[in-house]
Amino acid sequence: MRLYFYGGARSVTGSNFLLEVPAQPSHKASAGKTIKILIDCGLRQGIGFCDEINCDPFPYKPSEIDAVFVTHAHIDHTGRLPKLIKAGYKNKIYSTPPTREFSELLLLDSEHIMKKETDRLSREQLYDGGDVLALMKMWDEVFYHKTISIGDVNITPYDAGHILGSAFYLIEAEGKKIVFSGDLGNFPAPIIRNTEFISDADYALIESTYGGRVHEPQEERLGKLRDVIIETMAKKGTLMITAFAMERTQDLLFQLNDLVENKKIPKVPIYLDSPLAIKLTSIYQKYSSYFNDETLAQIQKGDKIFDFPGLHMTLQTFESKNINNVPNPKIIIAGSGMMQGGRMVHHAKRYMSDPNSTLLFIGYQANGSLGRRILEKSKEGKPFGATHGKSFNVKIFDEDVAVNCRVAAIGGYSAHADQPRLVEWLSPMKQSLKKVFVCMGEPDQGEALMQKINSELNVATEMPSIGQIVEL
Repeated sequence: MRLYFYGGARSVTGSNFLLEVPAQPSHKASAGKTIKILIDCGLRQGIGFCDEINCDPFPYKPSEIDAVFVTHAHIDHTGRLPKLIKAGYKNKIYSTPPTREFSELLLLDSEHIMKKETDRLSREQLYDGGDVLALMKMWDEVFYHKTISIGDVNITPYDAGHILGSAFYLIEAEGKKIVFSGDLGNFPAPIIRNTEFISDADYALIESTYGGRVHEPQEERLGKLRDVIIETMAKKGTLMITAFAMERTQDLLFQLNDLVENKKIPKVPIYLDSPLAIKLTSIYQKYSSYFNDETLAQIQKGDKIFDFPGLHMTLQTFESKNINNVPNPKIIIAGSGMMQGGRMVHHAKRYMSDPNSTLLFIGYQANGSLGRRILEKSKEGKPFGATHGKSFNVKIFDEDVAVNCRVAAIGGYSAHADQPRLVEWLSPMKQSLKKVFVCMGEPDQGEALMQKINSELNVATEMPSIGQIVEL
């Protein structure tokens, strides 16, 4: 059995792993055939959609892949699936039902952004809407704890607790067990269920986005959000919250619902200025059966967790532009989460020069993204925490924009497990694990996690490089 690291190695984004399993002679249907399973086929982010690394041909033949299993809907795990179809892949894509629906929306949204970039650069588009529709026809649903068999290979999904419908996969073949973590959740989380644990695996691929960090306690983040709102509203500024449309926005709405309905913050207009987030929120409501027990109980008592007084959902472009006519103070929640595009960039251009306003980050900012550059400049190289910082300029639409506003970040909103949670997830497997492959993180975070696993669990670790092949 061979494992190929074609993405997500020494990088947070671009998840793409290939497992090759020689068929057992006893299995007549696949005698002499190598089974090839792909886990995720994501886009490298923090760079342009049309960067060479995303446009390069696949290092494997898509036509030879037997199945693709998707851990969750984020574009860095799904963004090259339409390209995979264009390149000759003919078999099934598998994921949970929420992941399937979320992915379609996210891929179509990315295609819209990508078209602008390809037109600007006069390059061929990675995929178009027709490719997404073709992909969805090949996409089947899987359910937690229900095993799918591809030849001699058995694949079982478990709840990763990262976003609604996210999964990690236990793959069994050749008498070995290997687990692919995907992205693991920062549990306990609002709305969704906690990450599941398994107790037996020979090998594990584990994410390391926050492999060297410890998040703020969950109970503190609501207080920090309340404080930022109160301070900014007192100065009659605009609070700009850069939120990923998927999960982070829904968590934020859930907590703003509590703050507003219990009168813990001033009464001000709150704008969810993201068509994608609005559409994704409606899918959340459809799949409430995936919610945790506490949230379900709250809904049964009549609480509309994504709707509260003062909330305005601005789906149309003219509604977004009209936010400028609303006097301060006000709160704007918009994407993109890393400020690589979307409506937030327009709001930032307008309001970042105002010292009474605040730009608040509640999610990871990848290397190279505008959000990361703003955070690092505001903290002099320290990208997380809260700061007033010093004034500096950034480029938006080829214009110099002064950052005079307060820049703040609340790390506890991350949907990723931090170092203690990652080690906790591995702990039940420590007696059986032969090796842990640390992936989906920047090298410094991967190194920190490896050291912690070695010291606490006494398990061998490795941080693979792109293109590396490991025989299991």
